[in-house]
Amino acid sequence: MERAMLGVSLRDQIRNEEIRRRTIVTDIAQRVAKPKWRWAGHIVQRTALGFLGVGVQPRTGKRSVGPPTRWKDDIKQVAGSRWIQVAQNRGVWNALKKTCPAVDVNRLI
Repeated sequence: MERAMLGVSLRDQIRNEEIRRRTIVTDIAQRVAKPKWRWAGHIVQRTALGFLGVGVQPRTGKRSVGPPTRWKDDIKQVAGSRWIQVAQNRGVWNALKKTCPAVDVNRLI
């Protein structure tokens, strides 16, 4: 759609970053990353849920059989495998959000 806005085809070999710079459109991955990060921190910090409290320990070792879990992979890359414990400390969680490559704080408010 952005290529059509600029009248550019794939044969022109213009990268998506250049097209987004010209159209000033935010990448959908960046638009989704910020609310996702905020929601993950919000859910983990809630103590009203009985199963999510201070003593929650993430599973270690092999996961159960089934399709791979992908939702928390990008959160794990930034906050580590113990991201649930990290998210319970709001100051540390917000500091980590600024280091997340998918969340561009300057472009998303």
